Order: sequence, then structure tokens, then C-alpha cells
Amino acid sequence: MITKIAVSGYRSLRDVRVALGRLNVITGANGTGKSSLYRALSLLADVAQGRIIQSLAAEGGLHSTLWAGPESFSRAMRQGEQPVQGTRRKSPIALKLGFAGDDYGYAIDLGLPLPSSSLFGRDPEIKTETLWTGETLERANMFAQRAGPGVLLRKDSGEWRQASAHLAPVDSMMTHCGEPADAPELLILRERMRDWRFYDHLRTDRDAPARRPQIGTYTPILRGDGANLAAAVQTIREIGQAVDLDRAIESAFPGASIDVVAADGFFELEMQQRGLLRPLRASELSEGTLRYLLLVAALLSPRPPNLMILNEPETSLHPDLLPPLAQLVAQASERSQIIIVSHAPALVSALAAAPDARQIVLEKRLGETLVPSDLRPAWTWPAR
Repeated sequence: MITKIAVSGYRSLRDVRVALGRLNVITGANGTGKSSLYRALSLLADVAQGRIIQSLAAEGGLHSTLWAGPESFSRAMRQGEQPVQGTRRKSPIALKLGFAGDDYGYAIDLGLPLPSSSLFGRDPEIKTETLWTGETLERANMFAQRAGPGVLLRKDSGEWRQASAHLAPVDSMMTHCGEPADAPELLILRERMRDWRFYDHLRTDRDAPARRPQIGTYTPILRGDGANLAAAVQTIREIGQAVDLDRAIESAFPGASIDVVAADGFFELEMQQRGLLRPLRASELSEGTLRYLLLVAALLSPRPPNLMILNEPETSLHPDLLPPLAQLVAQASERSQIIIVSHAPALVSALAAAPDARQIVLEKRLGETLVPSDLRPAWTWPAR
């Protein structure tokens, strides 16, 4: 389980550190940085997929994602006695991302390349990467370190060996140096990060893939766009938690049930509702009903991830659906670590009553996202 995450220099997250538990509810007013924290987690996952540079480019490039305020705030600035203004930089421009758990920790530092005549001169570069054992980085517990193009791995004897001397600035050691024989810890952590599951764009519009029949195959994991909803539901029914599936539907829509029909290999979801003479196809369901069914399929996955992140799952849902959703999330947190980003008070309060739930209320001051001090753990960034 991840016990803390740290972000520095990303949008409004000038220096954010958050202590995590089994079930984490990130909330706060609009504009406090909830979505930025979600995207920072997504960027961390992109490291393990080898696409963090492309993801930053899709956000407008490193310049567009960097913290736009001063490097630090003086006491006078914070108290309004002095206007906010830039000062002479003490550290290089950087976007830093990291996380740690009971066993391993990881941090990456991205910065700007040296000036050149190349048209790619604005592409960010990976300056440093570090992996260590335990929650806190120390010199003695590092076992993989990247500085520029060079990567060092610590042997069992404690000696360091050169794993790479020419790693490209856009390539991560997570994807290029994780070999079973030489660096099993890198490989283990990379596969864990690749297992993180994000749900943000579950489409429910008229043209949503979940509304159309899809070729049905064994589906233990719901896709990010929900296209394989019918197959995911059928997989839960056949090899997963069929009783929990029926209970989740009944608690949200009393007297209703869902079934999957197959024709020529194509699966389609149907919902029978109380008082209707025929079942409704997925194409006929309301956006809120379809979104709830998508969340049910995601949270009852027969192959639960070690970490699941949900961004504003309450979108389009009627308030009556939030208590059943909270119950589903709490149940899923028994099998996976959960992070939910939400600004729905009813959902937040319902989740707060769940065992081991942790509520993280973000605030914003002088454009900077702040975390409550009791949820701000100690953190050490690797030096360049």
C-alpha cells in the first residue's frame, strides 16, 4: 500500500505531500487542486508505461504545467504585508513526483534541457530517478539511482554497478533497466505501477461505447472508457461476486436487475426495472443509471488492482445513488487501496463513515494548494 505521495512544481501543487490510508477521499472547493493531484498520480503511472513525456506534451508541455508562482513565499507575502513577487531562484526549475510505501519508494525529477538549436529544445528531460526501500529516502537504503544518462544499481554486496551510461533523457530507468536478474525490485515496482487503475472518463453520452453491443470476451477489468461494460458484468457474474453485483443493483434501483444478452458473439447489457413490461437496453438508460452501472463493474472487478483512483465518480448521479456508491467503494477498499477525488458532500460524508477512511481537504492560498498539516508527512527529494 502507498503510504505517502509527494508532488512539487506541478500546476498549483508547489510542494504537496499527502499521507494515505486504505480509503482516501480527496475533497475541497472548486479550484483547490483536486484535479491537479489526480493528474499528478496519472503522470506517475505514465512513467511505468514509458509515456510521461508524451503526457506532459498533451498538457501543453512542461512550461504549461509548471508551478506559476514564486519559488517560495516569504512570511510577509503570506501575511499580505508584501506583494507576491519573484525572487532569485535557489534551485533549478523542476517538476518532481514521488510516492512511498512500507517496502519501496520512488521519485522522479523532470526539468528543462540545456539551450540548443533543436526544434525539440522544449521537451522536458528526466534529470534524476531514485528507488529506495522503506518509506523515507536515505543514502543507505537507495538501490537504484539515475543521474542524467547514467543508472547505478546496488548489488546484494552493497557495491554499485553501472546499469546504463547512455539512457536517453526521455526514457525512464523504470522501463529500460528493470531486468529480472539484475534489478528485480525495479521490475516489481514497475509492474505495480502499471497495475494502477484510473477511472475518469467513463462515457455516458448518446454515442458512448457502453451503449452499443460489443464483441464479448472474458473481461476481468473494465476499460477506462467503459466500452466493455456488458462483458465485464458477465465476467463478474460468472467468476466474480455475483451476489454483490445483484445487491449493488437492488440497493440503488429497488426491484431492478441487469442481464447480458448475446447475439453472434456481441454482448449487450439490459436492465429490467419495476413496472416495465420489457427490459431497457443500455442505449435507453439515463446517463446517471449507466454511470452507476459502469462504477459497479469497475469496483467489483474480479481482478482488483493494488490501487484504484476515481475522479469525481458522482458526476451525473442522482443524490439517492451516492449512499449505495459509497457502500460499493468501502467494500472495494477491502481488496484495493482507493483514492477518490470528489466535491459531493453527500458522497464525502458517507465515505467518511467507512472503516479506515481518510478525508483529505485541500485548500488554496495565494494560488498554492495546501494540505492539512497532520496529513503532511516527512519527505526527502533526491538531489540532482
